[in-house]
Amino acid sequence: MDSMTSSRRSPAPMPASTQLPASPPGALAGEVSAPATVRRRNPLRWIAGFGFSGALGLAVLVFWLLAASIGPLLLSPALQSGGGSEVFAPISGAHWLGTDYLGRDMLARVIDGARYTVGVALLATLLASGTGTTLALFAAAVGGRLDAVLSRLLDTFTAIPSKMFALILVAGFGSSVTMLVVAAAIIYVPGAYRIARSLAVNINALDYVTVARTRGEGTGYIMLREILPNILGPMLSDLGLRFVYVVLLLASLSFLGLGIQPPAADWGSLVRENIGALPDGGASVIVPALAIASLTISVNLVIDNLPGRAARERGGR
Repeated sequence: MDSMTSSRRSPAPMPASTQLPASPPGALAGEVSAPATVRRRNPLRWIAGFGFSGALGLAVLVFWLLAASIGPLLLSPALQSGGGSEVFAPISGAHWLGTDYLGRDMLARVIDGARYTVGVALLATLLASGTGTTLALFAAAVGGRLDAVLSRLLDTFTAIPSKMFALILVAGFGSSVTMLVVAAAIIYVPGAYRIARSLAVNINALDYVTVARTRGEGTGYIMLREILPNILGPMLSDLGLRFVYVVLLLASLSFLGLGIQPPAADWGSLVRENIGALPDGGASVIVPALAIASLTISVNLVIDNLPGRAARERGGR
């Protein structure tokens, strides 16, 4: 009898150092979860995931970002003031990229122009993508008549050619940095909205969003916690492409004389100012054009070679 009683006794508790970790909520009985490990991302491995062309594009992009942010601070006052040199001088030891139509150093002009080309385009792109994504999340989460009205309203802006719309805004309200940012943002909000809405509507129809609504979550929670994290990757890629569109739009406006006004100049203005050197193949007109090309191509290379994108595309086939 004593032996039967002792055999039914519960086993002694395990020491604290040998106890098994608790199963997570929802796990089946008897299952033991693996210990959580904190994975630290190695920056070198992340950069290596871009491949050669992606890493090259990333290096060029970082170079222009640094040139726009701290480049003008590193230039000597003599280079920034300029003038007094030979007009349209060729590349030399004194002027690494030659001189412009007033004898100013082109290296200083290109670095100074990066502030406007990169800075204005980046600000306008963030404003356009942020506004378009926010409106798309709200329209997808609310749905109904609001979604239809907002979509048709933004479709009317899409029907207007972008350059024509920009010319109307700039001609009507003046050409200032603020106006250029606002004009570029208004032009590219509909495109960002359409991309984000097409993604958000599909996410909004999934079961876990329905469960969130059933337990009483509000519209803001659905937008920011349920839909946005699942469309963030594609929207970041769209952000890069939209940045390229804005750079080309602002450069074309500056080439027409409606962009950044003198004495300041972006890369499009530098091409227009030094167009007289084009018959001789002068560096003063070729260098800013190459700067625009290198910036846009580098952004496309980074987008096309984002780490994990190739694996996701293979998995989706």
